[in-house]
Amino acid sequence: MQPVTRRQALAASAAALAGSFGMTARSDTQTPAAASGATAGRVVKNGRLKQSVCRWTYQTIPDAQFYPALVEMGLTAVDLLQPNQWETLKPYGLTCSMGYAGAGQIPRGLNDPANHDTIIQGLTTNIPLAAKAGVPNVITFFGNVQPAIAPAQALDNCVTCLNKVKKIAEDNGVTICVELLNSKVNHRGYQGDHTQFGVDVVKAVASPRVKLLYDIYHMQIMDGDIIATIRREIGSIAHFHTGGVPGRHELDDTQELNWRGIAKAIVDLGYTGYFAHEFQPTRDPLTSLREAVGLCDV
Repeated sequence: MQPVTRRQALAASAAALAGSFGMTARSDTQTPAAASGATAGRVVKNGRLKQSVCRWTYQTIPDAQFYPALVEMGLTAVDLLQPNQWETLKPYGLTCSMGYAGAGQIPRGLNDPANHDTIIQGLTTNIPLAAKAGVPNVITFFGNVQPAIAPAQALDNCVTCLNKVKKIAEDNGVTICVELLNSKVNHRGYQGDHTQFGVDVVKAVASPRVKLLYDIYHMQIMDGDIIATIRREIGSIAHFHTGGVPGRHELDDTQELNWRGIAKAIVDLGYTGYFAHEFQPTRDPLTSLREAVGLCDV
């Protein structure tokens, strides 16, 4: 079957969400038959790293099956849910660790002033709702390169927009996370495709509530040197995503990163945020998730 992307999954849910703004997506190879993944007790033993999981990569598993499986594993949070989904986690004792907030789209983001009104409106509306629901982070994007906008101006545009919303984030105790993405494989033309660009924006905004979503999969493709970069720039990072390289699949011996070493390096820095799994399972999805959670439970 053709992969389902985060763009497509979001489009389906956004149609039912009044007042929200579109997000973009990524790919998923999961089939409904794969939703039968068995659980076998708690996986989280140490719990020094707060692990989460992105909902879209398990979208064919119903909430009533998926969320109890996460609780049984020992997870406490789910990433990338719309505002109308945040409260659906409460009966399971889960929280949304990263929420959508109508803050632009992957190709249409902070770097272009034409997008600023939409982003500001989305964040102004949804950050107070996130605070009320106990959602600690909301996501936004740098956007694709615009030929008429020089790189230095694009950076300044990002800073200008974030400066207009940082106070509401600070007042509500919610962190705006701008995602770093690769431009080689998945998101051609994306402006925030290197760690340094994102760090420069975050440092210019100079708010404890404006940070980076450091997607390890994407930055391994673009920058490499993952552990050293995280150690150097941890002050600008509020959230992590995972994904095997190459392919963005399981965190196993088919790919090139030492995930246990990465997890330990992050914990040793005193990091207290979330580490969310966003790999696309190619095998039984819940079994793959259990393996990843156990691997990163340092």
